[in-house]
Amino acid sequence: MAPPGPLAALLSGALLTVLVAGGGDASRSAATPSLPVLARSIDAQPGTALRADRLARTAIEWRGGAITTSTGEVVNVLVSDALPVESTPEGWAEFIVKLTHGPELSLLTAYIVPLDEVQELCGARALGCYSSNQMVSLGDAAIDENTAEEVVRHEYGHHVAFHRLNAPWRAIDWGPKQWASAATVCPRVSRREAFPGDEGQNYSQNPGEAWAEVYRLMDERKVGITTATWRIIAPAFFPDEGALQAAERDVLQPWTAGRTAAFRRTFGKKTPKVWWIPLSTSLDGDLRITAALPGGGLHEVALVGANRSTVLRRAQWIGQRSKRITTTVCGQRSHFVRVTQSGALGRVSVSASTP
Repeated sequence: MAPPGPLAALLSGALLTVLVAGGGDASRSAATPSLPVLARSIDAQPGTALRADRLARTAIEWRGGAITTSTGEVVNVLVSDALPVESTPEGWAEFIVKLTHGPELSLLTAYIVPLDEVQELCGARALGCYSSNQMVSLGDAAIDENTAEEVVRHEYGHHVAFHRLNAPWRAIDWGPKQWASAATVCPRVSRREAFPGDEGQNYSQNPGEAWAEVYRLMDERKVGITTATWRIIAPAFFPDEGALQAAERDVLQPWTAGRTAAFRRTFGKKTPKVWWIPLSTSLDGDLRITAALPGGGLHEVALVGANRSTVLRRAQWIGQRSKRITTTVCGQRSHFVRVTQSGALGRVSVSASTP
């Protein structure tokens, strides 16, 4: 297999995120990747961070600013004077406003520059970079089969992730919650098949980069592009229909907080001693179960797997009449809370907070 092409870099906050411009047949449909595709690792400290001081010191001349687009939304776009006059701030603002987006769009400043200026601002091997609402992206024609539009879409995916949640993890590293859950990021991390934030040797298995590419693919599909490629991320992250739908929900209907459900039961002399409470856990993240017991109650409270036999956690006392389980959902889509009556009879209340 021919080695992949040069690297392109993106930065989010203090974490380096690298866009790898891979080789391969650009006409091959992304829907049927047939060859294993791995990103080339970075063999030296890349130094591709976009920093405000680089922008402040640059001698680049800009045209553009806050552009009111045809939708009425305002996009802040600055285009380098080194690009042809046909590359206008208005044209790029119209392109960006048509990307699948939410209110985070209004916070973005996009710098569109030629390749040499990308590398001045982002690093010697970069096609673009992102940091805290500032995006530098390629404005030239295709470079190593990567078009300027592809780079902008990938970069905007990082901007979306920067403004999404995935507690207890950072969405910029793991991807937003709904896609990350659909893509089984947490189980992959636990099996050492995914490496959040790794922009070096394990770049192709970095879920933050996989998210940005899934966002690009999702947005391209929405505008009818069916020849998108999947060159820079490991094939295991190639999205199925469910992952693409989850990615769109993360943009348009983002997750903001978990859900809490309450359950009550009174244990009497004729009540079965074991109470099974089914829990649906469609998303990965924090899970907390709190049980309030009757005075003198010594009930066992346990989180049990979907098979009703594997005990995952047992509740611990947090007060004279209450017990709690705190854990993380990591790929399991259904659980049971099992309450086994012991000691005094009476009412038991269970609160379950799921992602």
